[in-house]
Amino acid sequence: MRAAMAHLMTTQLLFLVWVAAWGAQTSTTRARTDLLSVCMDAKHHKVKPGPEDKLHEQCSPWKKNSCCYANTSEEAHKNISNLYRFNWNHCGEMEPTCKRHFIQDTCLYECSPNLGPWIQQVDQSWRKERILNVPLCKEDCQRWWEDCKTSLTCKSNWHKGWNWEKGYNECPTNAACHPFHFYFPTPADLCQEIWSHSYKVSNYSRGSGRCIQMWFDPAQGNPNEEVARFYAEAMSSAGVRRAGPLLLSLALMLLWLLK
Repeated sequence: MRAAMAHLMTTQLLFLVWVAAWGAQTSTTRARTDLLSVCMDAKHHKVKPGPEDKLHEQCSPWKKNSCCYANTSEEAHKNISNLYRFNWNHCGEMEPTCKRHFIQDTCLYECSPNLGPWIQQVDQSWRKERILNVPLCKEDCQRWWEDCKTSLTCKSNWHKGWNWEKGYNECPTNAACHPFHFYFPTPADLCQEIWSHSYKVSNYSRGSGRCIQMWFDPAQGNPNEEVARFYAEAMSSAGVRRAGPLLLSLALMLLWLLK
């Protein structure tokens, strides 16, 4: 009876070891596939990335492999577009030098297939996935903040809290318009707070291969492919390391039973 029980427990432990090892391997495979060259499950994104020869102006760097369609790229350049009915000029006309950063931000969000390591599931009516803490190169964040210092806004988080009665966003009652630096005292405040931590300002610089570039020259290739690959592999390695202690404890129990 005791031998049969030991045999049963041994079989069960062997199964658990196999499951843990398979899980670690699956994590590795997922990091190399599901996190690379993917589109998030959101309102205007394609199911899979692919070439789009007619991407509009600032979205054109992604035309070789894009998560957005040509019509999405055109809408990204409009004020109160059909994408989200968002009014950039909610506190008067936004400076063109400032608006171009928001257009580029929209193009990155809608078109980039290199944000997989930072895609998170969400329970929202207009999307099932979002990006969180994408490491934005510090120069891109600094330029964004510098170019928007003379423009006006009335909120620090643009994801929520607006008045949508007219079908587009207006400042909520008692929200005063001030220059950007009033609501965003530092570049990090702007890049991290404005879209609910979609971005996290990186300590790395452009060209390092360790931060996502909002701006790049497509003639030189897409630098964000290398960045996504680096973080996907890092996440894969972390998953294997987390499985290590479990595998060790199960193996020790198995050896004890087999004595």
